[in-house]
Amino acid sequence: MYYISKNYKSVFNASGKAKTDFEYVLKEVGFKNLGFKQSSIPNSVVGAIKNFMGITIALIRLPFKSILFTQYPVNKYRKYIVSVAQLKKCKTVTIVHDVSFLRKRTKNKNAELDNICKSDAVVVHNPTMKQWFLDQGVKIPVINLELFDYVVFDRPTQNDAIKKVDTYSLVYAGGYGGNKNSYVYDVDKVKTNNFNLKLYGKGFDSEKRIVPEKESLVLYEGAFPADKIPYKIIGDFGLVWDGNSVETCSGQYGEYLKFNNPHKTSLYLLCGLPLIIWKEAALAPFVQENNLGITISSLEELNDILEKLDFEDYKKIKENVLIFQKKVMSGEFGKAAIKAALKHL
Repeated sequence: MYYISKNYKSVFNASGKAKTDFEYVLKEVGFKNLGFKQSSIPNSVVGAIKNFMGITIALIRLPFKSILFTQYPVNKYRKYIVSVAQLKKCKTVTIVHDVSFLRKRTKNKNAELDNICKSDAVVVHNPTMKQWFLDQGVKIPVINLELFDYVVFDRPTQNDAIKKVDTYSLVYAGGYGGNKNSYVYDVDKVKTNNFNLKLYGKGFDSEKRIVPEKESLVLYEGAFPADKIPYKIIGDFGLVWDGNSVETCSGQYGEYLKFNNPHKTSLYLLCGLPLIIWKEAALAPFVQENNLGITISSLEELNDILEKLDFEDYKKIKENVLIFQKKVMSGEFGKAAIKAALKHL
């Protein structure tokens, strides 16, 4: 059983962390890397050359009639990898990290599905995404990942203490720019006396604040690499909310929450933070079923919800979060999905 490692450009990028974690999990369950050793060269040209050479060597090494695990998207190399695997009569499984059609980055749904489904099985984010694949007529086995892992070897402990507070600190982690999370600049419009919002990540523009920084609910905490940020985040809740509005998750990024598992969800759980998530998000049922946090329709209603939150209920949520912390940090969700996929081959 094999996979092909590659160069991942940014150590700040959630997509890169999700893919490197999957490589770790694959190795843990017995897969071997046929390519070059995993790297994080930031130079695009050097990284592209290394990827092409590593993938080519890996495909030469790939044994006939073996099993190859691939990750999607892998940019220009996807068709190259799958074509050679098919020529060598290999079985392939694909983990889907993003669907460009659902992100509204391409209009050619059929071409993307055809590209993804040149496999013998696919692993997708959650039951909603799985149903979408089945509704498009996908015939190969579709496996539910449930949640992305966030692999670390030292458990983050900075949020272990459970204490009553007058003001809850909500955490939002991500890259800022465009309409992905432009709502953060409008949080100061929300009427509240019991929460603030702590932002982590690159690209926050303090010039876009609508009130002076000293009066703002929004606190910018800086940017950290993916392997460092789990130990830097301090708060009471992790916020899963995207788009350009505080009233609902809107725009292409807000709509994508109806299908995807945001990687920040796993980061928050790793940090020991209960979740606050949009009610219409694909992950909202998972959060409710496992009592991992609160679902909301609008940030405008959050003040009243937090006002009524019983401390014993919060303690129980925190206890559940710590159970899932151990799962995401050890790669349990990826391991289970890989084993489920292999049963279909």
